[in-house]
Amino acid sequence: MHTQTPGQQPGPYRRTAAWRRRTLPGVAAAPAAQGFREHLRLGRKGLAIGVDIGGTKVAAGVVDAEGRILARAKRSTPGDDPRAVEQVIVELVEELGAGHRVWSVGIGAAGWMDLDGGTVLFSPHLAWRNEPLRDNLQRLLRRPVLLTNDADAAAWAEWRFGAGQGQDRLVCITLGTGIGGAMVMDGRIERGRFGVAGEFGHQIIMPGGHRCECGNRGCWEQYASGNALGREARELAAANSPVAQELLKAVDGRVELITGVIVTELAKAGDATSRELLEDVGEWLGLGLANLAAALDPGKFVIGGGLCDAGELLVGPARKAFARNLTGRGFRPAADIALAALGPDAGLIGAADLSRVSSRMHS
Repeated sequence: MHTQTPGQQPGPYRRTAAWRRRTLPGVAAAPAAQGFREHLRLGRKGLAIGVDIGGTKVAAGVVDAEGRILARAKRSTPGDDPRAVEQVIVELVEELGAGHRVWSVGIGAAGWMDLDGGTVLFSPHLAWRNEPLRDNLQRLLRRPVLLTNDADAAAWAEWRFGAGQGQDRLVCITLGTGIGGAMVMDGRIERGRFGVAGEFGHQIIMPGGHRCECGNRGCWEQYASGNALGREARELAAANSPVAQELLKAVDGRVELITGVIVTELAKAGDATSRELLEDVGEWLGLGLANLAAALDPGKFVIGGGLCDAGELLVGPARKAFARNLTGRGFRPAADIALAALGPDAGLIGAADLSRVSSRMHS
């Protein structure tokens, strides 16, 4: 039995497909950099289907070797039934595969995967608990299937085709309801010793602070996420502050309807209070990035997710806070901070590309 090296991603490069056990001569023993170039060379041809499984919808697309989406399809997510989710994936792949010659399928989903990349250990939005999803789908689809975390898939897409191109140490942050993350280091997705690296949103940034769904207090995502932005805006509006009148007007006085999306739209329209709220969130974002830079020293941070619709209204304050809190500031190079380039398609594109590279390696 092969023993995984701690800290290395086994998924797209170290896993031999269940139906194929032959590796290419010389590649397995090649140095890491040479082997990686060979992986990408092998993965340059052919189409793949990427499937992005969310809490409410399953989106799929046919993706070419340049990261372009050639066709799309989607379904609602039957989140309470693992077999029903599998059936939805099969339907999407069959629909898209009918018009294209597809080599492989990549599945991206929120949750923790085992190091072998075959089992979903836990998914917060779906009824997957120790679910052998890869083997189930390979049996149903009769195609190579790669299973990966959705944040890992998005990071891979940004590294291959988006804002992270050319970086050998890339950290991606996804800002939405919470904060997700992933790392691409020296051409590999870094998943940690137990496969659960990248939970950046749960670094404790304010001891004794707001309670987080994870059970701790003061997690970063309680201060720098879309949920945090909405919560701060609701608290301000509930106090009937005179500076919150535009917020209240936008929801007809119903404070509970104020969300981060509404605050962002008002900020983009010029509302001073909404811009101030976004600036506060941006400062917390920059502080957390400075902590990550001290630990990981990446060359670039790529920031994506729904909250990034605010653009520079969010990232501008984050850059300033990052520079102000960076360990060794003024005496060391600092990582760039950029907005993601691929938007909500990143997970789908990354899952497809990872599956193509992996399956070509083992063909």
